[in-house]
Amino acid sequence: MKKFIASVIVCAFAVAMVACGGGKAKEEAAAKAKADSIRVADSVAAAVAAATAAADTTKVDSAAVK
Repeated sequence: MKKFIASVIVCAFAVAMVACGGGKAKEEAAAKAKADSIRVADSVAAAVAAATAAADTTKVDSAAVK
């Protein structure tokens, strides 16, 4: 009987360990998604800044020609 109870307890611990594990993959996926969104936002900001700078240069060049 003691061996049976010990086996049940070992199985319960094994199930608990398996059920609680695997959270790291979700955390890594969330961190990667956050990093990707930050990278995209930085790229968009850089593109907007470059477009604004180009537009400002065009206005200055046009004014200098007149």
